[in-house]
Amino acid sequence: MLKTLFTRLKQGYRTAKYPLAPPVLPDLFKGLPEIDSSRCGLDCRICVEGCALKAIERTDEQTKIDIGKCTFCGSCEKLCPLNAIHFTKQHSMAASKRENLITGHKPFSGAAKLDPRRLSMFKRSIRLRQVSAGGCNACEADVNVLNTLVFDLSRFGIQFVASPRHADGLLITGPVSKNMELALKKTYDATPSPKIVIAVGSCAISGGMFAGHDEVNKGVSEILPVDLFIPGCPPHPYTILDGILKCTGRI
Repeated sequence: MLKTLFTRLKQGYRTAKYPLAPPVLPDLFKGLPEIDSSRCGLDCRICVEGCALKAIERTDEQTKIDIGKCTFCGSCEKLCPLNAIHFTKQHSMAASKRENLITGHKPFSGAAKLDPRRLSMFKRSIRLRQVSAGGCNACEADVNVLNTLVFDLSRFGIQFVASPRHADGLLITGPVSKNMELALKKTYDATPSPKIVIAVGSCAISGGMFAGHDEVNKGVSEILPVDLFIPGCPPHPYTILDGILKCTGRI
């Protein structure tokens, strides 16, 4: 017993201080992209043609990136000969509206609080049912990480539950395959109202790399109303945590 206590004391406090302190992010982390369209040549479309997911659009001398489709591979940044695209370290990328995930032509508008009625119900405690709707388990893994002592999601009064009947909302990953469509609808119907829906990852937002395939939908919003979009492939745990905390009025 004494040895166990000594080891625990030696380990110290391991829970991150976020949101009271900035998050510690890896060197390879790619956050919200910045675009300087003034550097782009009038006829330059190298980044547009080099994006496998068609997440980049250039119109009216403006270059736009849809981070709801983007997998943050960084190819566009490497391909651009004029250094017009740069991925920052900004982890806060969640948005309340799908159109706000299209960046580059206007200041980024992040996640907003829920409407007062729902916020009053969820501000102190919220229970979420996680649904993997055809995901590859990358987003699911980063969602699960939030339960570890580093992030300690429960300190904010947020927990995952096993049944939708005990939940205040759904956190959905994956592009919603045809095989999961009915199951997702039933899970949503079984969740008591008022409820929230959170789409996590590029697949859940837009279908991701599976978009256009006959066996998947183009994300959750084709099936259900979505209150919060959290982009990434997969999103960093801090990006997920930040989005949920802002949506529920904790920061």
